[in-house]
Amino acid sequence: VNPPLARGAITQRAHAIARTAIVSETAGRQWTRRLDSVLLHPLAGIIILLTLLFVMFQAVYAWSEAPIGWIEAGFAMLTEAVNANLPDGLLRSLIADGIIAGVGAVLVFLPQILILFLFILLLESTGYMTRAAFVMDRMMAAVGLSGHSFIPLLSSFACAVPGIMATRTIMDAKERLATILIAPLMTCSARLPVYTLIIGAFIPAQSVGPGIGLQGLVLFCLYIAGIIGAMLAAAVIQRFVTHSRGSSFLIEMPRYQMPRAHDIALGLWQRTVVFLQRAGTIIFASTVILWALLSFPKAPADSGVGQVEYSIAGRIADGIEVVVRPIGFNHDIAIALIPAMAAREVAVSALATAYAIDGDEEAQAQGLGMQLAGKWSLATALAFLAWFVFAPQCISTIAVTRRETGGWKWPGFMVGYLFGLAYIAAGITYWTARSFGL
Repeated sequence: VNPPLARGAITQRAHAIARTAIVSETAGRQWTRRLDSVLLHPLAGIIILLTLLFVMFQAVYAWSEAPIGWIEAGFAMLTEAVNANLPDGLLRSLIADGIIAGVGAVLVFLPQILILFLFILLLESTGYMTRAAFVMDRMMAAVGLSGHSFIPLLSSFACAVPGIMATRTIMDAKERLATILIAPLMTCSARLPVYTLIIGAFIPAQSVGPGIGLQGLVLFCLYIAGIIGAMLAAAVIQRFVTHSRGSSFLIEMPRYQMPRAHDIALGLWQRTVVFLQRAGTIIFASTVILWALLSFPKAPADSGVGQVEYSIAGRIADGIEVVVRPIGFNHDIAIALIPAMAAREVAVSALATAYAIDGDEEAQAQGLGMQLAGKWSLATALAFLAWFVFAPQCISTIAVTRRETGGWKWPGFMVGYLFGLAYIAAGITYWTARSFGL
C-alpha cells in the first residue's frame, strides 16, 4: 500500500491530472488560469494579499478625513444648540454630555468602517476572496488548521459573531472548536473606532514614503498583529487543547467578474443600518447607564474632587485601576473597560461621556482625540491599543460561543486566555515604550 501523500503532493497530483484532462480552453478560461498562476502562487499570492490589505488601511485614513470632519461639525453644532436652548441641569447634561457626546463619538467613525467594507465587498464580488482562502491554506496548515477555517476567520473581520457561526461548515469538530476559539482575535469592525481614535490622537498624520501614511501603516500593523496572534494561538490550542490534525482543503474557484455597483451599494447600506442599530441600541443604552453612574452622587462644591472621581462609576474604577495600573492604564481607561464589555466601540463613547461630564466647554470643543493627547502618555495609548488587539470585549461573542459549543467550558477558556494575552501584551507594550522614553 502506498503511503499517504502530503498536502502539497496531493495538490501537485491534482494539477497534473487536470492538465492531462483538458483538451481546449475558452479565452476567458485562459485568462483565469493566467491570473490564478500569479494570485495563487505560494509566494506572490501572499505578497499580493498583504499589499491589498495595506492599500485598504491606507485608504481608511486617506479617504475618510473629510466626511469625519463633516460629522464632527454636525455634532458640535447639535451640542451648541442643546447648551443654548436648555437650562443647565440633568436633562441638558444627559442629552449633551451623555447621548450626543457618547453616541456621537462612535458615529464619527462610520466613514472609515464603510471604506473598509467597500474593499471587502469589492474583493468578494470579483472572485478574489475565495482565492485568498486558498493562498492562506498553507499558512493555516502550519498551525494545524486548513483553508476551511479561513472563511469564518475572514468573516470575523466584520464581526466575530457571524464568523463563529460560519464555522458550522467545518466538518472536523476539533478544527471547528479551534477556529471558534481564535475567531475573536480577528480585528472586527467594532475595534476600528478604538484604533482610529487612539491613532488619530497620538500618531502624527505624516508620510513615511510615497503614498504611505504613518497612521495607515500603524493600523495595518494592528491588523497584522491580530492575525499573527490568532495563528500563534491556534498552534498552541491545536497542540495542547484540541489536538486536531487539520483537514484537507477542497474549494471551487469562482470565475473572475466585474463588481456590480448595485450589489456593492446594497452591502454598504446593510452595514450602515447594522452600525446605526448598534449605535441606537447597545451604545445608546450603555452611554445612558454610564452617564447616570458618572453623574451621581453629585460631588460637593467645596470637596475639591472632580465629579467623575466622586461618582459611582469613578469609585468602581478605583478598584479596577489597582489591577490595570501595572500595565500603564489610568483611571479613565478603568472607567471605559467595564461598559466596553457590551461592545468594543462603547469604550470610545465611555471616554467621551466621562470627559464631557468632567470637562469644560472649551475642552469639549477640542474633541475627544485632543483631550486624550493632553492627558495620556504615548506609552499608555500604545498599551491601550495592544489590549484591544486581544481582549474579548464583546458579550455577544461570548454568548454565541456558548451557544455553538453547548456550554460554558469553552467560552470560559476563551475569555480567560484572551484576557491573559491582552494583559501581557499591554504590559509588554507599556514598559517597552517607557524604556524608550515614550
